[in-house]
Amino acid sequence: MIDRDGYRPNVGIVLVNARNQVFWAKRVREHAWQFPQGGIKAGESPEQAMYRELHEEVGLNPPHVQILGRTRDWLRYDVPKTWVRRETRIHYRGQKQIWFLLRMLARDCEVCLRRSEKPEFDAWRWQAYWVPLDSVIDFKRDVYQRALSELARFISLTPDASWLSGVSNDSVGATH
Repeated sequence: MIDRDGYRPNVGIVLVNARNQVFWAKRVREHAWQFPQGGIKAGESPEQAMYRELHEEVGLNPPHVQILGRTRDWLRYDVPKTWVRRETRIHYRGQKQIWFLLRMLARDCEVCLRRSEKPEFDAWRWQAYWVPLDSVIDFKRDVYQRALSELARFISLTPDASWLSGVSNDSVGATH
């Protein structure tokens, strides 16, 4: 489902623990870290898609989380033409996303990256909220920065200087 401007509707999930650290997941067989995200199916609301993606990618269900907030509007990014299949290049530009900020209520042991037949992630860790975005694929970084900045108001966080300058901090938490 692509809108008239060429963007596929999608949801992004920023999951935080009690210490306001974010859930950071590593893509299968890649050294790329990201937040859970996925497409909105026909007939689904963004919230329904978020819960489905949360279950498929992280193994969590609605009682495991609390919704703290969401972005006001769609955040868009363009996918480089070299990443787009030839047959869809005419119509497809990228993704438009509604981002949700969730508080994890469950224990870490409830996370299961193998709930779906084709897992997208093979490792995860907790990271400082203002995670350096250098490990995010470059064409998504701006959307990540805008989402984190907009959602921070729900947990009263302001960016620290190292995040704004792009300097990496050591990760917090362990890879699971």
